[in-house]
Amino acid sequence: MASSSGPYSRYSAPTSSSPYGQSYSAGGSGYGGGYGGTGPAPGYGGASYSAPTYNAGAMDSSYSAQSNVRAEEDASKRGKKSVALQALNKNVLIWAGFFTVSLFVYFLLSGGDFSFLMTYGAMARMFGFGIINLKTFKSQRATGVSAKSMQLYSIVFFCRLTSIIRHEGYLPYDKSGDWLYHFIEIMSLIFTASALYGITVPFKGTYQSDCDKFGEFNVPPGYGAVYLALPVLVVALFLHPNLNEDFLSDVAWTYAMYLESVALIPQLYMFQKQKNGVVEIMNAHFVAALGFGRVMEFIFWMYSYHELATSSGSALPGYIAIIAQFAQLVLMVDFFWYYITAVKNATPLVLPSHSGGNMV
Repeated sequence: MASSSGPYSRYSAPTSSSPYGQSYSAGGSGYGGGYGGTGPAPGYGGASYSAPTYNAGAMDSSYSAQSNVRAEEDASKRGKKSVALQALNKNVLIWAGFFTVSLFVYFLLSGGDFSFLMTYGAMARMFGFGIINLKTFKSQRATGVSAKSMQLYSIVFFCRLTSIIRHEGYLPYDKSGDWLYHFIEIMSLIFTASALYGITVPFKGTYQSDCDKFGEFNVPPGYGAVYLALPVLVVALFLHPNLNEDFLSDVAWTYAMYLESVALIPQLYMFQKQKNGVVEIMNAHFVAALGFGRVMEFIFWMYSYHELATSSGSALPGYIAIIAQFAQLVLMVDFFWYYITAVKNATPLVLPSHSGGNMV
């Protein structure tokens, strides 16, 4: 039986010495204290270490807070998507209503002739001015609307009506030219005059005259449109077709056609002068409708411009009409791009900022 003393003895000799200067007694000194003994482990300076505790309540609270934050973020995203979807649906409904009425008019009130494009273009204009009236009088604000463009379009519709009511030379060939075209032009004049009234009288306080500055050079404030109206009148006096065989009637119709090609310039200029280039969506619908109408008429005159001949047989008025309409569409190309993008994404329409220095 092995001795209980010596360097390899185990726990039985109370006074046995270790080669390392420590005693291994049965009383629990040494490593016994660290693994179930009652004394501290001398090798660690007598310190005691307790096992880490797990606070389940704190962890649950932290996880719950993070979950609430994520839930709020998701709800915010869903809310923004919902608002955007509602705006998109509204935009789609506006145009869907117009195209629905267009089909009704085409099949029931026209003869389906190619000249219906003239009537369709006039419908788009009337639709546009209807939108701007809805916006102005419903919101009771005239923000973002150019009074100069309204002035020019009032002249356009008035002069055209003085021609087509008295003579038939410039009416569509199909049955929409019997009365519908006249009705559309009359309503367009009423809508334009109404919008101009709203801008200058009841909602004048919201009219942004500081942005509607086109042509205000050596003329009284608000009269910048003369820089477009007068030169165009001079051109119409000397270069006009002769379909009505009446000087005043022919000049009136030609003046309306030429002037319409530039009447939207003050409005586009005003858009670029607005703060941050942001355009109200209803104002954008208005301009887009006018642009769409111009596209329809441009297609028609591309195939019919030769009919706009002078009494001497010159087709120059037809060429001028085509060039003027094409120039207007070129000016609107960037607007159409940003408009389509804004409607598709249900976001505000923001035009790039320009100084406008190239416009008087």
